[in-house]
Amino acid sequence: MNLPRRQFLYLAASAAALSAVSRIAGAQGYPNKPVRIIVPVPAGGPIDLAARLIGQWLADRLGQPFVVENRPSAGGHVGIEAVARAPADGYTLLLALAGNTMNATLFERLNYDFIRDIAPIASINHIPLVLASNPLFPPTTVAELIAYAKANPGKVNMATAGVGTMPHVAGELFKMLTGADIVSVRYRGSAPAVTDLLGGHVQVAFDAVSSSIEHIKSGRLRALGVSTGKRLDVLPDVATVGESVPGFEATGWCGLCSPKATPAEIIDLLNKEVNAGLVDPKVRTRLTELGSIPFVTSPGAFATFIADETEKWGNVIKFANIKPE
Repeated sequence: MNLPRRQFLYLAASAAALSAVSRIAGAQGYPNKPVRIIVPVPAGGPIDLAARLIGQWLADRLGQPFVVENRPSAGGHVGIEAVARAPADGYTLLLALAGNTMNATLFERLNYDFIRDIAPIASINHIPLVLASNPLFPPTTVAELIAYAKANPGKVNMATAGVGTMPHVAGELFKMLTGADIVSVRYRGSAPAVTDLLGGHVQVAFDAVSSSIEHIKSGRLRALGVSTGKRLDVLPDVATVGESVPGFEATGWCGLCSPKATPAEIIDLLNKEVNAGLVDPKVRTRLTELGSIPFVTSPGAFATFIADETEKWGNVIKFANIKPE
């Protein structure tokens, strides 16, 4: 019997979250040696720094080093495979990212199934985006952008920071929900996309708030809307995109995961300690400085969130016919 995709995702997510319940042996005294956190992005950026922040918090709380090991690769495949194949003993963890939920749809053949093979432990943060424009571009609001794009089909260019990235799929979701004929212009990363936006070579782009906010504050870019469900404290006068486009929400995120059969006691312990960090004022302040919003969940709620994200972005990728490069 073929299950509908949404039903499969929820069943798989539930199985990943619950499979450890019967396997609590080996959790006694955890951790009694260093723990690796596999981070599928290069060292030094906001995502890597968030992993190191949480790793240091866990080390201080649990008395063993939590060592960040960077394994960057397109789609995060190398890091995910390493964790999926690791012993399910809590000593190899994955910093999971929003992009991981897109891989099942974006890539035809993978050596893993993210929902089936990876157990969610704890979410860490949301990474908000801003829909920004060059200040010489006439529209000053999201509604005006939609009207302008519909009156000038194919004449508005939207920079995207790489195929299958959150800024890219956020732009495609915007086009899907509005019906606006906007041309996606692909770049290899956020920096060249923002450079061309500043130069007026493209008119609009979704970008991480953390990397665009100084340009917005200086007037070199105009913020049309933020991608979150509610307005941001750092840009309090900027409306959400969803205020003009019902149903629109698109944020990056990261969280801790482990191999699927990791004992429930270990998952629960790590979830408890990560969540304690996310309500600690110093940790929250540092995450905010990195351009993110603390994101607290239980393992089960995180599994459901991952299933929802997988379904949502899978639909967008199919709609936009996005293919990996």
